[in-house]
Amino acid sequence: MRTVSARSLALLLGSDPLPRPAYRGLADGIRRLVSDGRLLVGTRLPSERTLTTELGLSRTTVGAALDALRDEGFVVTRRGSGSVVCLPAGPSGLALSQAGLIPTDVPPDVIDLTYAALPSAAGVTAAYERALSELPRHLATAGYHPHGLPEARAAVAAWFEGRGLPTTPEQVVMTSGAHAGLSAVLRAELEVGDRVLVESPTYPNAIVGVRRSSYRAVPTQLTPRGWDVDAIELGLRQSGARAAYLIPDHQNPTGLLMPATTRRAVGDVLRAGRAVPIIDETFVELALGPGDGDGAAESVGSRVMPFAAGAPEAYTLGSAGKTWWGGLRVGWVRAPLGSVERVIEARHSLDLGTAVLEQLVVVDLLRQGEALLVERRREARARRDAIVEALRRHVPEWRFTVPGGGLNLWCELPHDRGDDLARVAESAGVRLARGGQFGVEGGLGRFVRVPFCVAPDQADEVGRRLAEAWRLALGERSTTREITPLIA
Repeated sequence: MRTVSARSLALLLGSDPLPRPAYRGLADGIRRLVSDGRLLVGTRLPSERTLTTELGLSRTTVGAALDALRDEGFVVTRRGSGSVVCLPAGPSGLALSQAGLIPTDVPPDVIDLTYAALPSAAGVTAAYERALSELPRHLATAGYHPHGLPEARAAVAAWFEGRGLPTTPEQVVMTSGAHAGLSAVLRAELEVGDRVLVESPTYPNAIVGVRRSSYRAVPTQLTPRGWDVDAIELGLRQSGARAAYLIPDHQNPTGLLMPATTRRAVGDVLRAGRAVPIIDETFVELALGPGDGDGAAESVGSRVMPFAAGAPEAYTLGSAGKTWWGGLRVGWVRAPLGSVERVIEARHSLDLGTAVLEQLVVVDLLRQGEALLVERRREARARRDAIVEALRRHVPEWRFTVPGGGLNLWCELPHDRGDDLARVAESAGVRLARGGQFGVEGGLGRFVRVPFCVAPDQADEVGRRLAEAWRLALGERSTTREITPLIA
């Protein structure tokens, strides 16, 4: 079980005097740490005696604060386990972080910001037309290709080669998107009940995919600057996780880019801990730069060197969805040498192959290479810059780091109203995902993800509606005192 020392908790609470009454100030401070995701669910708190000594408070004050947190559902105390951080149950009785992101229909007057995906890229229609001319030669076959079409595997292998990662077509498995690839790899490498180290925050559907495949997600907290190698090593040692799911390239939802030195260090830690790296490169081609302080990742030309270049045991997941169009539903797995057949056997319980026509489309798009990607990045950059300007105009109190890639802004709210904001947003004409959905064990109530996927001429309207939703969220209950922001 994760633990936090009294000293570490004191540092997280900060040096400012607690507001009066002191027991309420301490309870509020611990609750904020949980909501922000800085104190993870499942963490055992220090004993009342050690907290009393470290914080310089009376035993009565510390006990009353823990009692208040128990009453609110943020702490549970069990015999033999001490006081452990938890989250209040939602209306359904499930913790608020359990649901994934499932695109649904929205009213025509509502702008949907629950998913990060662009409309089809220029050139996709022409690629379909050319693919249709190639289709007849496949119609005489049964159409089942568990490994993928040979030409698709060759095209993906060549794409990796172009990024500096030697790859043979025999290492590639074509899948129905990166999410399907993740499920296949997990089933290929793990047994029921095994633990998987997962960034927090991260892609919500990956969390759900891990859990609903009967594995246990173990969080490793991202800092505002990125990945904490020591925390990853500690998390592996304490949990015994057998795999780690990471998004080092324009991470979803933070947009962070893992520097080259960190990639090597994380790879070394995972190798020492005998944990299989599962690397999601869904956003890797959407390098938009310049952002606010991207890490200096090793690159070949303008592209980031793949994580697997320094970790040959890594599985790499890719997708056409974010780069070209989500409707293609084509992804791939680059497997370590000798591991492909395990993936094929595992994916058989999920599906029997990937659509032939769409694979032919992806082959065409990959062969066109930079000609299409330059325009795609220009489009995404224009959308990013427009939404950044709109948020700074309409909700200047929201704090975020402008990412150098990906499709998301990870916004820190001045108050813990993220759940309220998501609940009332639709009445202001915009639909949002809750920040807690991006946490492995909830929390993150002071954050909201804003994808920059709307057209630039819609961005100001999005900002205006978000400002109205924020006003409604603040009106739900009285505002508490200002708190120190996490993003500098």
